[in-house]
This record gives sequence, structure tokens and C-alpha cells, in this order.
Amino acid sequence: MSPLFIAGPCVIESTEVLHEVACELVRLRKELGLTIYFKASFDKANRTSLASFRGPGLERGLQMLADIKSTYQLPILTDIHESYQASAVAEVADVLQIPAFLCRQTDLLVAAAKTGRIVNVKKAQFLSGEDMQYPVEKCRAAGAREIWLTERGNTFGYNNLVVDFRNLPTMARFVPRVVMDCTHCVQRPGAAGGKTGGDREYIPSMALAAKAFGANGFFFETHPDPDHALSDGPNMLPLNELAGVIKKLIHTDE
Repeated sequence: MSPLFIAGPCVIESTEVLHEVACELVRLRKELGLTIYFKASFDKANRTSLASFRGPGLERGLQMLADIKSTYQLPILTDIHESYQASAVAEVADVLQIPAFLCRQTDLLVAAAKTGRIVNVKKAQFLSGEDMQYPVEKCRAAGAREIWLTERGNTFGYNNLVVDFRNLPTMARFVPRVVMDCTHCVQRPGAAGGKTGGDREYIPSMALAAKAFGANGFFFETHPDPDHALSDGPNMLPLNELAGVIKKLIHTDE
């Protein structure tokens, strides 16, 4: 199965950031012949602090994502946090993503599956690869046509994650598309004084290791200026480094 790429800012901050990232994705798609999805969240319902920026919300956020889709002909991936959001989001998004913390929420999985869109289920930080057969079964029973599973690391003590790359071939037993979230796996959750820290310098190595373990999808949150991003900056890849990481991934076999 040919690899695909998912990239974009963590949260919708502004029209300018969305368009800057989308332009780069289109350039890479044309230059490298990639299958690439644009990712951004209209709401970050699981931020560490009440004071953290959450995004523009459902209605305005979907309008902004629809504009990116129509302007650049990029397929859209975004996450949902509540069941009622599924049908509205499915009118714009090609992939409905289930956040890791919510991957066992039956009603959310069923609502996403019933839309007929692709459902990308992120593996919870507290689950094994084997455990992900059950979210897959829920989605299939609800009529999902296509399901992806995404690895994003496991809780390792406090404020830290570790990746067991064996989860990738394990999850490939349940679905044909297994994605490595190369940016969230380098988070340090809640470790930056009321917000999440991270170690973005390890992102390229995480991506290459995931490829070696059979990942056929690669997820990168990316931003023109991660140090001033409004969400997940410490674990986002600078936009000007995205091309180099992707090229290394697709040319490794050569």
C-alpha cells in the first residue's frame, strides 16, 4: 500500500497560517507525487489549562477548512470530540479523527462510522496495539467503509511518552492503513507549566523508525513558527523542515 501523509497545524489559529501551510502541501504534492491530507482542529477540547487557546469552534472552523479544501483541492482530516459533531464535520472532512483519549467512546466511534467517511482512530496513551481491535470492531459494526489506526506513544511515568514500535505491525493485523503520529509521540504532556512540552528534534527519527516497522501513513503537525504557535508548539515540525523529512522517508529505500 502506497504511503500517505497527513500534515497541518495543531489548531486553526488564523486564515494566514492555514493558507501558508496549504500552499506548502500543494507544492510538495506536485513535486513528489504525494497523497497528502490537510489537518487542523476547529476545537481542542482536551487542552491542559482552561486558559489555553481552543480554536474558532465548529461553525467557523468548518468554514475555514472548507475554504482550504476548495481553494487547494486538498482532502481534509479533522478531529471530533462529541457525537453530535460527526454529521456536520463529515460535510467538509474526508477523514474524521477520533482523539486518543476518546478512542474507547462507543457513541463517538459509531457516529463517525455512520457518516460514511474514513475514520482515523488514534491509539490511546494507555492502550496496547492489541487493544485497538475493539475500536475497529465498533466502527465496522456501525458501517465504516475504511478505518485507519494511528500510533502516538504510550504514557511513560509522569509527563512523558514512549513509543513501542511493535504496535505498528500489531495494528496492521486489524486494518490495512497504520499511521505513525510522528509529532504527538514526542510530547511531554503537561510538562511545561500548565501546557504540553515536547522534543521536536526527534520527529525525523520517529518517522524513519516507524517506516522500518511497517507504517504506511505519516502524521506531522507543522507550523511556520512553532515557537509562537497557540497549541502544541514544542512538538510541531517547523514548516520549512517538512519537505526534508518527507523526502528522507520516501527516498530511504533508494
